[in-house]
Parts: sequence; structure tokens; C-alpha cells
Amino acid sequence: MTIDLTFVTPILCAMAAGGLIGAERTYHGHPAGFRTHILVCLTACVLMLAAMHQAVWSFLALPGQTVVIDPTRMPHGVLTGIGFLCAGVIFREGFSVHGLTTAASLWTTSAIGLLFGAGMTQLALMAAGATLTVLALLRLLDARIPSQALMDVTLRWSREAAPREQTVRAVLAEHRLKTLRIGHVVSPDGSIHEHHVKARGLTPMDIDALADRLAAEPGLKGFALSPRDE
Repeated sequence: MTIDLTFVTPILCAMAAGGLIGAERTYHGHPAGFRTHILVCLTACVLMLAAMHQAVWSFLALPGQTVVIDPTRMPHGVLTGIGFLCAGVIFREGFSVHGLTTAASLWTTSAIGLLFGAGMTQLALMAAGATLTVLALLRLLDARIPSQALMDVTLRWSREAAPREQTVRAVLAEHRLKTLRIGHVVSPDGSIHEHHVKARGLTPMDIDALADRLAAEPGLKGFALSPRDE
């Protein structure tokens, strides 16, 4: 059996593009890394190649019937199905939602694989380069642009020492944090009152100073400060 090079080239290109994008995700410790991106890009490419070469499929049309080949149906199915995989890397913790960038990279990687499978190699390579630029190079630029970031703050008080919301807002305002939302959770026995706070402030945030301030707060049994990076 001879190997059709028209299949080999797009498959290798799809694996290389998916690997480069996945390597960036793996390096920065995000879910769905190196192998996942390769498999997504490879699968999209293989399915698109199959759709583009339906003439060699092993099926027989019914007598008197005309077979109409429409390869554009394959991208619709792939991009719809990839949504379920992308949903698996998005998770919520408190008021924060993580994994959106990784989900977007998976979606983009599947589109790149489809382009390789459709024979649009130049556009696929340009898309892979643009994706790596956004994920890797623009990360450096993003770190230098003045911006606001979100942070989840959890405060655990003894029930009798739990302050009112105005006091919590004032403490966070001392450290240039604007309180956007406050949730209340009381333990079943009523001994612990928790404030779950979503706050926003300018970067870089002085987390150490806020931690020192909270550590000295009487009646505070514990706290958690979780800056959101995505």
C-alpha cells in the first residue's frame, strides 16, 4: 500500500501547529496542554481530509440516485463538538471563572486543523502564528499595560465578631480595592460567618500588605486572597 503524500503533509503540519500552541499552554501550567492540543488539531485535520476525499469512501449510491458531496458540513460538526471539550476546561471557583483562554485556544486549534485538512495551508500557518503571538508574545505586553484585575476574597469570622458590609468595603478600600459584590455564608451551627467578596483594583496589587492588615484583624478566623488571572 502506497502512502498518499497529500495526506501526510497536512497531518504533520497540524500536529506541529497543535504542539506549539499546546506547549505554550503547558509551559504556563494551564489545563489542556501539549498532547490535548495536538490531538484536537490532528482530529480536526483528519476529519476534514476525509470530508474532502469523499469520492474514495467505500459506499455505493442507490440506483438512480445522485450523491452530492458537501465537505462544508464537516467543519460545522467539528466546531460544534469541540465546544463540549472546551467546556471541560472552564471551571468556576467562587466568583472567578478560569480556563477561558485555554478553551479559546482549543477552539482556535481545531479551526487550524480544519484549514490544514481543507488544503488551505498558508492560511492555517498564518492562523497558527497569530495564535502563538496572542498567547505568548502579547502576554508580555499585557503584563506592562496598566489595567484592573479581579480578586476573590474570603473572610472567616466568628459569628459575634462579623462586621457589617460597610466595614469590609472600607478595609478593602484602604488597599485600593473596590468591592463589587459580597456574599454571606453562615455555618450550620451559626458559629462562623463568611464573607465572599469579589473586588477589583489596579495592577500590580499589594497582596502582602492586605494580608498583613487582615492578619491583625480581631475576630477574623481565617482568610483567602485569590487574584484572578483569566
